[in-house]
Amino acid sequence: MDLKDIRTRIDAIDDEIVRLFVQRMDCAKEVALVKQQDAKPIHDHARERVILNRVTAAAGKEYAPYTRTLYNQIFDLSRSYQAALGRYRSPLERQIAEALSGTEGIRLPERALVACQGTEGAYGQQACERLFPCPDILYFDSFDGVFSAVEKGMCRYGILPIENSTAGSVTQVYDLMEKHHFYIVGAQKLRIDHRLMKKSGAGDKPITEIVSHEQALRQCSRFLAAHPEIKATVMENTAVAAEFVANSDRDDLAVIASRACAGLYGLDIVNDEISDSPSNFTRFICISRTLELYPSARKVSLMLNLAHEPGALNAIVSRLALAGVNLLKLESRPLPGREFEFRFFFDMTASVADPSVVRLLCELEAHCDRFTFLGCYDEQ
Repeated sequence: MDLKDIRTRIDAIDDEIVRLFVQRMDCAKEVALVKQQDAKPIHDHARERVILNRVTAAAGKEYAPYTRTLYNQIFDLSRSYQAALGRYRSPLERQIAEALSGTEGIRLPERALVACQGTEGAYGQQACERLFPCPDILYFDSFDGVFSAVEKGMCRYGILPIENSTAGSVTQVYDLMEKHHFYIVGAQKLRIDHRLMKKSGAGDKPITEIVSHEQALRQCSRFLAAHPEIKATVMENTAVAAEFVANSDRDDLAVIASRACAGLYGLDIVNDEISDSPSNFTRFICISRTLELYPSARKVSLMLNLAHEPGALNAIVSRLALAGVNLLKLESRPLPGREFEFRFFFDMTASVADPSVVRLLCELEAHCDRFTFLGCYDEQ
């Protein structure tokens, strides 16, 4: 048999596959109607497992892995089609619709009570003033304090660093996301301009210790590595560290902080080129207890716990690719108390003002052990 004959056979088989696929999707539609009447969820993991075991056994050892991949894709398409029929209105869909109609204004308000970590002069304060022209700021000792202030209604908004272009993600904030209930309503990228400073009048006495936030120390790692004789001490915030140095009686103590702290706390700049990278940016998120959706919002963030099984993450990423959604970031963090299991954080370009995006989110929700919509927001 030559190549042309083989391809003719393949064409005939493809025609039969399409005919049967259409029949299967028609059955999926009927299943969706029955599930709607019985108020059952679209995803039935146990039923899919039974089918996979049956079809892979029928395919034989050689083709079982390929059959499993094929049927996982068929399941995904069936669930997507059932969700797209429009007969389901999930709690997430209702929540987004209510927020779209209930959020006041077209952007974050000019005036608000905002929680920040640290003290005056902190980078979080600078990010806050970029997002809110006239904020009232309450300072807290920790990131957990900022989350709690928003969650309990003490402050309407909170500002938190989420990642840095040099040092990477702020893992402490990611870990706290699992603990607290909140939504992301805005984001701000801020250029980080570290300076090495001593208190005014300290003179030329050699520096023996530098204090700063852990992220700032990591972002100046090359300078610290070049001076192994200097002790690096972690403090909760760069501005807190600057205030500590200003109030200290030590002439050998220095701080890594922003130029703004020099004026605030009367510090002298010793070195203004200590950052590892001249293009050092930190991304700050603005959180709220309630979901706020503004017209300019074009970035969606999700937090997902997936089944601990092969292909679980691939199913999510594949669904985003099929929908033509641009995935901006994928971050994983260990699940406390569950060995070798992880939660995943997704950032993507999308707008929930688009009904197809809302349907996609509802479909993704069906794939996950736990699905958290963190928000759709604008990033400046």
